[in-house]
Amino acid sequence: MTANAFMSISLDPPLIAISIAEKARMLGKIQASGRFAVSVLASGKDKIAWHFAGKPNPELHGLFDSLDGLPVVRGALATFSAEVRDEILAGDHTIFVGHVRALNWDSNADPLLFFKGKFGALEDTRKAPAGMLQIETELMW
Repeated sequence: MTANAFMSISLDPPLIAISIAEKARMLGKIQASGRFAVSVLASGKDKIAWHFAGKPNPELHGLFDSLDGLPVVRGALATFSAEVRDEILAGDHTIFVGHVRALNWDSNADPLLFFKGKFGALEDTRKAPAGMLQIETELMW
């Protein structure tokens, strides 16, 4: 499923939270297993996000890898596996707080963002001050 609510809760111990609608099929699966995984998609992966948001794309194949025995999206910016620590009923959603058991990340990718019904990406708008040159160098040891 594609969720629009995921956050870091604590660094020590490492805790994350997800919010799942009471009518979502994923809710019962998480409650039964006591575990969940999160895949933070990289910029340009909007087709995958729409696919798991209920708009299936038959052209997508081989989407999954495994992390700690749970399915995660191949090529994601970051993936987490977590064990449910707390379950909190909040309106028409359940918030699961999970203790992170494994994670992977790609520090070279940018995240896929969603705002006002559209996907987007971060843009680096910082510029070097006038008169400064940006020079790439290679360190040699």
